[in-house]
Amino acid sequence: MRLFDTHCHLDDERFNEDREQLIQALPEQGLVYCVTVGSDLDSSERAIALAGRYSHVYAAAGVHPHEASKAPEDYLDRLRSMLGQGKTVALGEIGLDYYYDFSPRDLQKKMLSQQLDLAYELNLPVILHVRDAHGDMVDLLRARGEKLPRGVLHCFSGSKESAAEYVKMGFYISFAGPVTFKNAGKLLMAAQSVPEDRILIETDSPYLAPVPMRGKRNDPSLVRYVCAKMAELRGIEEEEMSELTLRNALRFFGIGNA
Repeated sequence: MRLFDTHCHLDDERFNEDREQLIQALPEQGLVYCVTVGSDLDSSERAIALAGRYSHVYAAAGVHPHEASKAPEDYLDRLRSMLGQGKTVALGEIGLDYYYDFSPRDLQKKMLSQQLDLAYELNLPVILHVRDAHGDMVDLLRARGEKLPRGVLHCFSGSKESAAEYVKMGFYISFAGPVTFKNAGKLLMAAQSVPEDRILIETDSPYLAPVPMRGKRNDPSLVRYVCAKMAELRGIEEEEMSELTLRNALRFFGIGNA
């Protein structure tokens, strides 16, 4: 099986003790590629450095809504510079988080719009984080009209109706560990309804380890459990799910000839 974990955080301190060993072992566990994602300027720089060290690791750089109020005034210039580096394949993660509200909502929306502008200008995909903010996110994206970069709703947690709204705007939907949880409910219906050419899978590691590893530290190799659950939900073989999500990810990030 060939797997692509489209969203992980390999710079996280929970990997400090075994990071190199873990990353080097991933290809033996069927992982063809993974994208390690920044949440502020410092973590974005660390992600880019990791991508430079390992052939199977790519990076994304961006400022997460939690970090919006801490971003320096020149953050867009610094992001632009990072996004010009070879293995930086997306801008993210960015978005709206009204659950924690660590940054004022107006500032979250302003910085999301600024980063969407930058991604559109650079023709890069965006990785979107949305929590308790689907209404505002959909409104903000729709209002952009044609000036909309391609993007993915990472670690999707919404309904099949909200997934359909994003798909209609051209977005991909990425499923993570929660799709394996007993209380997944509406998420299972979303996983069954998204067109097969718009499905991505991820771990969001070290967070949200899938069943049967729930409660433990997550890592990119465990994306196989997400793949297995998605295959089960859609009535296809795991191998077929791994190949179609690999193909989708290569196309989405513009890697290779997919």
